[in-house]
Amino acid sequence: MTLLRLLAPTALLSLAACAGGGGERPAAPAPTRPVAATPTEPLSAGIGRSAAQLQALLGAPALDVREGTARKLQFRSPLCVIDFYLYPPRERAEPVVTHIDARRPSGEDFDRASCLAAAAAQAR
Repeated sequence: MTLLRLLAPTALLSLAACAGGGGERPAAPAPTRPVAATPTEPLSAGIGRSAAQLQALLGAPALDVREGTARKLQFRSPLCVIDFYLYPPRERAEPVVTHIDARRPSGEDFDRASCLAAAAAQAR
């Protein structure tokens, strides 16, 4: 038997497999859950405020952490926890809020503006 006769059936089976006949289509990927955009608060909702301004609005913080010139103030309400990160805008300047994080007590993300409003209502 020649080598061609031995390889011919294998070659035909390979071509048939590539053609994919039979009308089968690959399964569609499972739909993904859309990611909700997190609304952002206006700058007046906390960005740029000093620690004294935050405390005037929200009362005493539940947590006040200092590390070098940086500072984190945390305020809590029954709905959420909000962290304000303060850094000096320039050397020897008073630290101001440059970033805000908000979350539910369970750790899930929470809208920052809503959490700020809840913390302010808690302080009243």
